[in-house]
Amino acid sequence: MGFTPVEGLVMGSRTGDLDVGAFMYIMDKEGYNTKEMNTLVNKKSGLVGITGGKQDMRDVRAGKDEGDERCTYAFNMFAHRVKKYIGAYMAVMNGADVIVMTGGIGENAWFMREAILENMEGLGIEFDAAINKEIIGDAGVISTPNSKVTVVVYPTDEEFVIAQDTYNLVTK
Repeated sequence: MGFTPVEGLVMGSRTGDLDVGAFMYIMDKEGYNTKEMNTLVNKKSGLVGITGGKQDMRDVRAGKDEGDERCTYAFNMFAHRVKKYIGAYMAVMNGADVIVMTGGIGENAWFMREAILENMEGLGIEFDAAINKEIIGDAGVISTPNSKVTVVVYPTDEEFVIAQDTYNLVTK
């Protein structure tokens, strides 16, 4: 995450990385002020904007499976962006030992993990598609024994961490 949560991956309702030129073009073309652009970028973009209303990856996948062009585009864009970040970070760090798939999509959406991890052998990432499909909401290794990079699915409890951090800030 950068200065705001907008930077990074395309999300449920946020754009993710956005070309500043595109931002200014939309602002000028639509006559939006900064408050309206903030609402557009944070609440009406991302998966919900691309699909026309869906932000849950299960719904996006269902739309893709039904042939919905917008859902297919959103699904593929999300996988592409994650792959791009994995490759970029591996370049910066000169490789990786482990990739952890977590959060709602990383923990539960085996189909998105598959789309992200396929054709990554050039980076030393090999995953077992059968094991990947079995791990939903549980911890487990989905990379093959021959993979140079271990790929792990690991559940999180983000709400608990936020509550714990808030408690610590308030009580200290």
